[in-house]
Amino acid sequence: MTTAATVIEINNFTMRFGDKTVIDDLSFDVKKGETFGFLGSNGSGKTTTMRALLGIYQPSAGELLINGKKFEPEDGKSLGYLPEERGLYKKESVIDVMTYFGQLKGLDKREAREWSLDYLKRVKLEDKAKSKVDKLSGGQQQKVQLGVTIMNDPDVLILDEPTKGFDPVNRRLLMDIIEAQRAKGATIVLITHDMSEVERLCNRLILLKDGNKAAYGTVPEVLAKFKKKNMDDVFLQVYGEDASMQEGEE
Repeated sequence: MTTAATVIEINNFTMRFGDKTVIDDLSFDVKKGETFGFLGSNGSGKTTTMRALLGIYQPSAGELLINGKKFEPEDGKSLGYLPEERGLYKKESVIDVMTYFGQLKGLDKREAREWSLDYLKRVKLEDKAKSKVDKLSGGQQQKVQLGVTIMNDPDVLILDEPTKGFDPVNRRLLMDIIEAQRAKGATIVLITHDMSEVERLCNRLILLKDGNKAAYGTVPEVLAKFKKKNMDDVFLQVYGEDASMQEGEE
């Protein structure tokens, strides 16, 4: 049996901000073609790790590699990143914004526009193509942002809370789109608090607590280790009282 190639490597990664250690000697990897769940409560270090992986933060120690090397801006065409905070030009029309980003990703203008119109129809936003981005709801903007992220079928997708705030119908629609990207061969890192998404989509996962690895492996391996029937129960065991306290603070 052939072992899948490693796409993302995090080796002995430590991140400090002043006297505060946010990530403490963290190591894990993501294999080619898998959907990898990156889990943890708010403040556990997930976003910090992704920002260090993408070169936004400089690690205090360790190395973070994509396809065997540090990420450089020119590698962006083969990577799609959906951040939790949206980064669209809000005063431009949806179709102009999507076409512009498509051109940045290497598509010609006509190709980018046609792809965008097809995608908007797929996510039931075809009537919003000429609307200004800031006239869309948060969920509609999230759909547009996901379209921009997957437009050129990148090899690696990093999705931070892609279905946050969606109703079940739209959540299923976006999950189907993400699954279609995996079927095309994309490697996906899924950052989510929805454990049902993890159980449905993820080949393996890591669960962080206070910048440390609390669980790591396939979903069945993690469930067996914690002697639980679902990932919600694993999460609650790891975080205990902290989970309910944080839920109340958000």
